[in-house]
Amino acid sequence: MINVIQYLEKNPSLVALLKEQRASLIGISSIEQMAILEAFIDEMNIESEIWN
Repeated sequence: MINVIQYLEKNPSLVALLKEQRASLIGISSIEQMAILEAFIDEMNIESEIWN
C-alpha cells in the first residue's frame, strides 16, 4: 500500500478523481481507500474506526 500512497503523492490529480469517485484503486479495499483519502485531505482522525 505504501507504493500506492507514494504514487498518489506524485500524481495529486488522481486524488481528486478518487474523491469524486471517478477512479478507484484496484486491489485496495473500500476501507483502505477511505483511510488513504482521509490522510490526503488532512482529516485523519486517530479515533476513527478505520485506524483501530
